[in-house]
Amino acid sequence: MNESQRGKLLIASPALSDFFERAVVLVLGHTDEGAMGLVLNRPSETMVAEAVPTLSGLGEDGEVVRVGGPVDQNSVLALGEFSDPDELSHPLAGDVGVVDPARTESLRRLRVYAGHAGWGPGQLESELDHDAWVVAEPDPEDPFREGDLWADALARMGGKYALLATMPADPSLN
Repeated sequence: MNESQRGKLLIASPALSDFFERAVVLVLGHTDEGAMGLVLNRPSETMVAEAVPTLSGLGEDGEVVRVGGPVDQNSVLALGEFSDPDELSHPLAGDVGVVDPARTESLRRLRVYAGHAGWGPGQLESELDHDAWVVAEPDPEDPFREGDLWADALARMGGKYALLATMPADPSLN
């Protein structure tokens, strides 16, 4: 492994299709054994209150579960923003980290994800070598941002990425 991408955003290149088309992934962990992340921009139709009643009181009313990735979609992870950094059990970006349900006193905002994105040993490195992903620094707002996070994250990077951000999802309709 060259460099850990933990805490970085992976922004899907336009060449990626299917589940990862226009995906933005926050990498939770990256070691020689592989990588794991959450797709931030895939809301589902399922309400948090239905799927995970124990977390429903921690987020906003009407909050939906997000599809964190194609792996283990019966498992749930939550990202939260905390006013007390000591409650961050797994800090990622600013005051945002993985939520420990036992430590939520200073929780300000919450996003719940079913499933995750996973890569085996060397797989993410290979995809990065083949330009499948653009690596970027996250903004602490990214997990909570509504709208087109893919375009917003690319536009923030400027230059050729800002131009790429204007590309329609289906260029043939242009």
